[in-house]
Amino acid sequence: MTSIRFKALDTVQKRENIVVKTPSNRISDFYAANVFDKAKMKQYLSKDAFIAVEESINNGKTIDRSASDQIASAMKTWAIEKGATHYTHWFQPLTGTTAEKHDSFFEPSSDGRALEKFSGDALVQQEPDASSFPNGGIRNTFEARGYTAWDPSSPAFIMENGSGSTLCIPTVFVSYTGEALDYKAPLLKALHTLDKASVEVCQYFDKNITKVNASLGIEQEYFLVDLALYNARPDLMLTGRTLFGHMSAKGQQLEDHYFGSIPDRVLAFMVELETEAIKLGIPLKTRHNEVAPSQFECAPIYEEINLAIDHNQLLMDLMDKVARRHGFKVLLHEKPYAGVNGSGKHNNWSLITDTGKNLLAPGKTPKNNLMFLTFFVNTIKAVSEHADLLRASIASINNDHRLGANEAPPAIISIFLGSQLDEVLNEIETSKINKKMDTSNAMWLGIPKIPQILLDNTDRNRTSPFAFTGNKFEFRAVGSSANSSAPMTVLNTIMADQLIAFKKEVDGLINKGEKKDVAILTVIKKYIKDSKAIRFEGNGYSLEWEKEAAKRGLSNIKTTPKSLDAYVSKKTTDLFLRNQIFNEVEIHARHEIMLENYMKKLQIESRTIGELAMSNIIPAAVQYMNILLENVKGLKEIGIPKTQYEAQMDLIKSISEHMSIIKKSVDQMTEERKKANTIADSRKLAIGYDEKVKPFFETIRYSVDKLELIVGDQYWPLPKFRELLFLK
Repeated sequence: MTSIRFKALDTVQKRENIVVKTPSNRISDFYAANVFDKAKMKQYLSKDAFIAVEESINNGKTIDRSASDQIASAMKTWAIEKGATHYTHWFQPLTGTTAEKHDSFFEPSSDGRALEKFSGDALVQQEPDASSFPNGGIRNTFEARGYTAWDPSSPAFIMENGSGSTLCIPTVFVSYTGEALDYKAPLLKALHTLDKASVEVCQYFDKNITKVNASLGIEQEYFLVDLALYNARPDLMLTGRTLFGHMSAKGQQLEDHYFGSIPDRVLAFMVELETEAIKLGIPLKTRHNEVAPSQFECAPIYEEINLAIDHNQLLMDLMDKVARRHGFKVLLHEKPYAGVNGSGKHNNWSLITDTGKNLLAPGKTPKNNLMFLTFFVNTIKAVSEHADLLRASIASINNDHRLGANEAPPAIISIFLGSQLDEVLNEIETSKINKKMDTSNAMWLGIPKIPQILLDNTDRNRTSPFAFTGNKFEFRAVGSSANSSAPMTVLNTIMADQLIAFKKEVDGLINKGEKKDVAILTVIKKYIKDSKAIRFEGNGYSLEWEKEAAKRGLSNIKTTPKSLDAYVSKKTTDLFLRNQIFNEVEIHARHEIMLENYMKKLQIESRTIGELAMSNIIPAAVQYMNILLENVKGLKEIGIPKTQYEAQMDLIKSISEHMSIIKKSVDQMTEERKKANTIADSRKLAIGYDEKVKPFFETIRYSVDKLELIVGDQYWPLPKFRELLFLK
């Protein structure tokens, strides 16, 4: 009987490349074709309705009932012309994925006929079940009501598939009592707070600035594996990663995959993915092979942060759908294969004014340099003050496998600036502020000159979790499967809070008679000194850095449960409350949800390990051992000396020992899981799984992986790493 592994391998060999045809050779011809963007709004809306939408997007003004009815009618007309029969409020619950409930435009009329209807009320608000999504105790199971509310700042779009098209309306998701149950609502609050705080600080330098947008570019790493091989690996299917598997003789050590020629079948997938993404207004710009075998990356052009995150969530969903059409499965797990690089989602963050100024780009004049230094140093100070919270924002069971590995930043939060800027800050810290005025430009001489070569001369430090890369900060520690809203809500909140504190200190000095520029530089100098411990220019992977970080008082929390304590600390609670991002109920609910998610995923992994070990691995080992036993028995019967079958005996002994270890460890792991399940406190339960259940994983894996090297290849039930990583 042919095993599922060899059936899968046979399927892979028979795959044929799909030929993908794009709508046009010019991407501009079909960019945002399925998006109800400003151009289409102008075409379908009245002037007053269009102005109402723009006022809502730019200034947060509420859209009145009359305008919302017009917008809904226009949206429906456009969507039906595009082939849509249904609409949905598209939202981001705390599952980490997106959610949607489809409703038809169709409604029967009183005279027995039918018509297509979509009202302003249906556009603005819907009522999905709020109790069945993660809610941290906010909603009881018998209190199901929750609300999705339209987010006008993220345009509606058409999602196409082979069975029809659906109008998708981006929304927030809140409980009946008003608490946020999603990622988007707190992000929007953080962005609003940051906009206000940034504009007030910008007014020191340029009175024409009236709005500041946080900008984000998300580099998305991922693996591809043939769908047949994926289906033959229950661990991949259930947990997203290989719980067993010995590294193949060839991995990434030759470094021949990175930026190499893209395999034809993979390129066909990429072309279709990019085509579908472009139609949805996702500005994908870059595609390439990543470091590990079968690992790839795509990256868009920078966008306003709320839209960038919506697009990334949409992209991950799109990747999975397109991959299946090509016989692939996309793996977004941060570490699907032990021994090769994992995947991140590098978040490139900056601040852009409505006058077109990047606040994190050095300027050519002392005035612009002081403005740059203000936002640059305040970012460093914000990260320094809230490093533990920033670490908690990227914590997950998946990312625990990746953080600190050879390709990923460590769990210690630090900032890399590059040698030039590091020297500039050191110079400011140690120098005396010169209060003499340069009459040629009415600026104070204490402002340092930043070399213009900086943009081209700042190296990237791959070991840094938070690195400055010329005109932006790159938060490299975010995991590939994560919703970037969580870390971006934190980053934008702490930046807003820091700018508010900065303005208060500067205004205090000005009120005491200090000149504005001197007051700004005085506070900057103080912040540089206060936040010096967070700056690190060296190798973040080294043991020396761990020791040095400990001396500096930096945290190194390597697993999720304890890192999440930062979310519910008094310092964090005060931060979120004073900036009106979360209330206390929402803070504790999110903490509860993250702990529960961690425990449940470990529970699933533990059960999968036990099931695979007992029902797949041990039977295969027994089958092969019986063949060896029969061989030894036959050799004995014909009088072959024992010295000539000692190798077989050694193999039998080794197989037996590893099976014994596996069986014993699975039994002990199961017992520890049962004990842990009696713990009522969610934090203690998560820590119990982490410290008592998880340690058995590696013990079991070690013996299973040793058996993989011993058991005859034709008897091994699971596709091996060489097949998962190298079959195209």
